Amino acid sequence: MAELKYEITEHIGSLGETARGWTKELNLVSWNDREPKYDLRDWAPDHSRMGKGVTLTIDEIVALRDLLNEVEGLDSFDE
Repeated sequence: MAELKYEITEHIGSLGETARGWTKELNLVSWNDREPKYDLRDWAPDHSRMGKGVTLTIDEIVALRDLLNEVEGLDSFDE
């Protein structure tokens, strides 16, 4: 299997941390020297390993934002 090459070009934010110290993060990631895409997945503390995730283009992340804005009741959650 070919080696997977990645570079986190921008860390946007973390959604939470597991008991093992892994964090679910939204980042811009360049996979195999391609244009960076939005990426949501779990990362080891040193970013040397990752869990399964989802990679989205700018059009897809905008569509996701729009869908979330339409979900009833999301604005009523207290932090």
